[in-house]
Amino acid sequence: MDIQTYIKDMARKAKSASVVLRGKRAEEKNSALQRIADLIQMRQESVIEANRHDLVQGKNSGLSAAFLDRLELSRSRVDGMVQSLKEIAAFEDPVGQVAGVRRPQGFILEKVRIPIGVVAMIYESRPNVTVEAAALCLKSGNSVILRGGSDALESNRALTALIREGLEDTGVPSDAVQLVERREHEGVTWLVKQAEYVDLVIPRGGESLIRTVAEQATVPVIKHYKGVCHLYIDEKCDTEMALSVVHNAKVQRPGTCNALETLLVHQKISAQFLPRLRQKLENVRMKGCERTKKILKNIEHATEQDFYTEYLDLVMNVRIVDSIEEAIAHIERYGSNHTDGIISEDTRHIQQFVDMIDSAVVTVNASTRLSDGGVFGLGAEIGISTDKLHARGPMGLGELTSYKWVVRGNGNLRT
Repeated sequence: MDIQTYIKDMARKAKSASVVLRGKRAEEKNSALQRIADLIQMRQESVIEANRHDLVQGKNSGLSAAFLDRLELSRSRVDGMVQSLKEIAAFEDPVGQVAGVRRPQGFILEKVRIPIGVVAMIYESRPNVTVEAAALCLKSGNSVILRGGSDALESNRALTALIREGLEDTGVPSDAVQLVERREHEGVTWLVKQAEYVDLVIPRGGESLIRTVAEQATVPVIKHYKGVCHLYIDEKCDTEMALSVVHNAKVQRPGTCNALETLLVHQKISAQFLPRLRQKLENVRMKGCERTKKILKNIEHATEQDFYTEYLDLVMNVRIVDSIEEAIAHIERYGSNHTDGIISEDTRHIQQFVDMIDSAVVTVNASTRLSDGGVFGLGAEIGISTDKLHARGPMGLGELTSYKWVVRGNGNLRT
């Protein structure tokens, strides 16, 4: 079967499954999620074994340590997926939620939450996304077509097989969750053109992938662009807090989209702050502006392109600024509207930063790593949208629904 026919057949099946899924009650969807959690828990060794195959292939292919970290499924990460499934099952079902009002003409107008329909999820490296995307789509009543990276194919196959088995065991159409197992790059091209069957595309990965999807798609796209995240260290800040927050934002898990990439430091505290930071981040490769390099002698020069770069690794840019206005202007120019924060004790500066930074998430005296669906209480996230329409920031169950208007009358007429 050629790749175009293969993808179209999957999309057709997903559409049919979405019609059935639309009528499933919350308890039926929750039962399916619980069964999937049980299967993954019981068969975690087979999942980890499949993941080992991907890790070996990745190492032989020369993948970076940060990339391999995103790819790895340890027992704790498998446990985390199981816990995420249970949390999503416990959340209130957004489908069917109603906001109603009686209009002066005498009829009742209701705004009712409904599933989007069929979601195509295109992502790279992280196999946990397979489970989280499937769970969020199922709970919100959507079918999902998963297209993971070839580097995680064996892991994704193992997880998808368990998900589909769990659906069959609980009377939910297994075609509600499908994995594109073909490796051809054209698979993505055809998937994002299935406007007859697919309602939404969510790409999650490198900038080149997302731009390619956005350019080729005839289906609406919610973009999860790169996370060029910033922290601004104000002249009036708690230094110990600043050191702790920067360390967490950069080092705790550098291969994630909400990790810190560029640090902006007010010039009045730079001479005292930066040497202490260098000691705190001894394993981080720093690149700095000319003023930074006069304080930290042996670091690399940060080029113009570096300030646009999402490293996803233990690499960080540092720039000294003369004012909060200069920090805001830098973020406006180089940022990706993902997550940016300020460390300050000046309430006026904090409010100025919050008002002026146009990012999906703004942090105040807190790590950028907090920008996450699980941390925000969404159970999990299908992505962090840097768009402004429909969804912005971490996307959970509510962001995977649309709505329809229901008019309930008693013979009401337009006059």
